[in-house]
Amino acid sequence: MLEKLQEKYTSVLEEKLLKTIALVGQFRKLAKGVSLIDIGDQLTHMPLILSGAIRIMKEDPNGNELLLYYLEIGDTCAMTISCCLGGKRSNIRAVTESPTELILIPVAYMEEWTVNYQSWRSFVFNSYSVRLEEMLEAIDILAFHNMESRLYKYLKDKAMVRSDGVLQITHSQIADELNSSRVVISRLMKKLSLDGKIRNQRNNIEVTALMPRK
Repeated sequence: MLEKLQEKYTSVLEEKLLKTIALVGQFRKLAKGVSLIDIGDQLTHMPLILSGAIRIMKEDPNGNELLLYYLEIGDTCAMTISCCLGGKRSNIRAVTESPTELILIPVAYMEEWTVNYQSWRSFVFNSYSVRLEEMLEAIDILAFHNMESRLYKYLKDKAMVRSDGVLQITHSQIADELNSSRVVISRLMKKLSLDGKIRNQRNNIEVTALMPRK
């Protein structure tokens, strides 16, 4: 586990802290679609991602999910840290977006490391800053843009966390995640395809802006 940590986090966290994480952390290898954290859970561990991606969502009063952001290699969840340090129950849902390797760190170490390790403190504060910007963008899209803009951002964000940039997802699944209808999503997908923003072939979707030039 230490070798994996050194490979991914040497430029971010100091060696002494990496060795400590390897001692106290729990390595997990998870398939796609595994729930890590649910709303109302008492948080006991914080995930540190080694590979793959995690989808972070919030729920409205009607039970509809709102995508907040994705976590990838080198990321950690600012909202999880906030709940851990405040002793609060989770207000987010975390689900693996793809096969994922991670280390679960006991929350008992969070405050101690924030005080004793400059690298950890910078890592946490940077995570807060990046996640805040992403949440503000999500709010802006919801408040001021139409469904087409929301759909295109959703597809770009989802494609960016995949190594091949190809999404294998149905229009019905997209509609569920965006709280829309399949008919609306299919119509907008056709428009995005005609505009050259995506290549849509049945259940395979390529976001043109993210595909390498030939």
